[in-house]
Amino acid sequence: MAAFHPLDYPALSALTGRQARFAVVRGKARRYHPDVGVFAGIEARCEAGLADLARLVTAQGDVALLEAEAPPSAPGLRIVSQDLGVQMVGRQLRPAPAAAVLMRELGDADGAAMLALAAQTEPGPFFARTRELGDFLGIDVDGRLVAMAGERMKPDGYTEISGVCTDAAFRGRGYASALMQAVAARILSRGEVPFLHAYASNDGAIALYQRLGFTIRREIQMTRMGSDVAGGAPQPG
Repeated sequence: MAAFHPLDYPALSALTGRQARFAVVRGKARRYHPDVGVFAGIEARCEAGLADLARLVTAQGDVALLEAEAPPSAPGLRIVSQDLGVQMVGRQLRPAPAAAVLMRELGDADGAAMLALAAQTEPGPFFARTRELGDFLGIDVDGRLVAMAGERMKPDGYTEISGVCTDAAFRGRGYASALMQAVAARILSRGEVPFLHAYASNDGAIALYQRLGFTIRREIQMTRMGSDVAGGAPQPG
């Protein structure tokens, strides 16, 4: 593949760089371990690269490509869903509205609570080991985790903000904005640029991110791909 901006193919950039330890590799294709994430990439958009991706999907389960353009069709693969998104970067962020909350670092002991919150709120793909991809911060109310945000893909020089979610009973209190601002500040303090993704149709989320200082870098294609081979691998929960 010719030289490209790392954010045009963020999963490939991360899995061939700082997050290579999370990669399952098959020839020119690689994906996050199914317990960690669903995103994948291929080093060459050629027949051999697509064939490697098809074998990886058959062995490991569905993947998602979050890339500058939609992938071509290929034997052994089927498109499960396809959506247009936007990719946003936050080089100079604005202060979030004040939220009188105490945040804390989330760790392994919070794994079950994080999974339960993600299952309830559906912030995007979140699996048993997703929390290992980076730092996560959370907010508790009466001893229960009700909001969180953290880090996901890490191409060189960039870190994605993801897993942003709030229990429905506690929305409207500024928790998501405060958590995103805190996570973004950590990323910026390391000399990296925070970025994130949103569905192009999600006007509310995009407006929130813009109020925090994120700007749209480009449109991006989200393509979920599965195997068209009968008896493919079980899917991660």
